[in-house]
Amino acid sequence: MSLPSNAKSDARQAPGVAAWDVPTRLFHWLLLALIVSAWVSYEYAEDLGDELLVWHRWNGISLLVLLTWRLLWGVFGSSTARFAAFAPLPASVWRHARETVTGAAPRYLGHNPLGSVMILALLVTLIVQAGLGLFAVYDNDLTGGPLHRLVSEANQKTATHRHNFMFHYILLPLAGLHIAANVLYEWLKKEPLIRAMVTGRKPAAAYADAQAAEIAERPLLRAFVCLLAAKLIVFGGILAVGGRF
Repeated sequence: MSLPSNAKSDARQAPGVAAWDVPTRLFHWLLLALIVSAWVSYEYAEDLGDELLVWHRWNGISLLVLLTWRLLWGVFGSSTARFAAFAPLPASVWRHARETVTGAAPRYLGHNPLGSVMILALLVTLIVQAGLGLFAVYDNDLTGGPLHRLVSEANQKTATHRHNFMFHYILLPLAGLHIAANVLYEWLKKEPLIRAMVTGRKPAAAYADAQAAEIAERPLLRAFVCLLAAKLIVFGGILAVGGRF
């Protein structure tokens, strides 16, 4: 599926240049909502009258679908959302880190090398976290993830421990660092990273990677097809190995 010229796709847009398409922005904020929801649905399950953690389990499955969608969107999405646009090579990361300290780092329309590493780390952590949840047994021992019956009790306990450990000691610190970095870029470097994830646009500038994003043709339709494929992968995969919802 081809990408149209940026000038044509942005003809009727607000001032500035296209940076993030609508599906990528929706993913970003929906992911944040699901992470918060996962914590609330577990920590306050009894207060919510959900002792069997139905909300938490479906929240985790929704996260898996969303993350699978993002992997597909990293191949079929707009230019800045594609993994091919990331620059996580060690030399690039080290050079950008050094230039950031000295104040000489160039601006990027999409993810800069340090940002690429952060996004990939968050995605991998979330995928592993949600995957472990499929095998976890929750504190009340009355319910577990869709695949917990397929492994031994010892493996269930291991998955549960690692599922909880990763959330508190890996995911939350990474998320906090990601938020702090975005706030600092907004404040110190005057780069509207957070605003761009709302509006989809950045000021025109001499960016190191591209001068404007190439928005995928019919992005909402394309995103919907990817969502259907993601649901088929997640639900079909769980059922194919004998999982139960």
